[in-house]
Amino acid sequence: MRGTDPRVVLGLHRSRHERRLLTGALDLGVTALDTSSNYLGFRSHEVLARNAGDLLPKFTVSTKVGYFPSPGGAEHSLDPVRLRAAMEQAAKDLGQEPDLVFLHNPEQSLRDAGSYHQAVLMQACEALDKAAAKGLCSAWGIASWDPSTLLSLIDGTSPRPAVLMVRAGLLVGARALDTAEGLTEAWGPNKITVWGMSPFGGSTSDSVWTRIDPRVFLRDNGQLSRVQAAFRAAYHLPRVDAVAVGTDEPAHLSELVGALAGEVEQATVEAYRHLLQDGTRGQLA
Repeated sequence: MRGTDPRVVLGLHRSRHERRLLTGALDLGVTALDTSSNYLGFRSHEVLARNAGDLLPKFTVSTKVGYFPSPGGAEHSLDPVRLRAAMEQAAKDLGQEPDLVFLHNPEQSLRDAGSYHQAVLMQACEALDKAAAKGLCSAWGIASWDPSTLLSLIDGTSPRPAVLMVRAGLLVGARALDTAEGLTEAWGPNKITVWGMSPFGGSTSDSVWTRIDPRVFLRDNGQLSRVQAAFRAAYHLPRVDAVAVGTDEPAHLSELVGALAGEVEQATVEAYRHLLQDGTRGQLA
């Protein structure tokens, strides 16, 4: 079910996986941890278990499968056998079954699947669904950087993920926002949890955050910083239940947790969405 209270998920993309970050997160009440089999050069699970194995049971741990080591660095695959093996390896390396396993960027393989793309996606989803039923994880989801490929492939026979993870925030374009909302509707808005990711589109130090003032999206815009306001607005672009955000600094994580106290002005968000849509239509004209 969709929740009403926004949540912060600590993402480990590009993280050093330091123990102090995890203890700092717990001190702040952040108890959701998101990683992937391919993070940290395909060593994320092992490093987490080594550095903070005793802390992991205190978190709800999510990870992702879909990328595999290759001579060129990494390759993507939706092969059900490889996905199942990756889930088994994740549980072994973490020292516990993950609470949630995402199918990671399935669009990477679907672009090369030709006319069999729907069958390929369904087989991959069924593999994760069956693995969850067997206890390799508590639930499964889909994490997609570009979900536009997925929307036309979903029908009433599709296994329903528990969680959908998509890009969120002020730097997400109109089409991506519409597609994310379309997928949520297709799977049932009251039956699926939606997470956002990459709320800053890269880094809070990017020059865009000095040129715009996201505090216009807040009802009381004098209480939070621009970074906090951008993070808080991300929960409404598209509407998500949680946002996964990466950092190596507990102080930065504390700043973002503090942003949850802000209230977003929905009318401003809707006006912004209309501007995005008008701009997209102008590009197509």
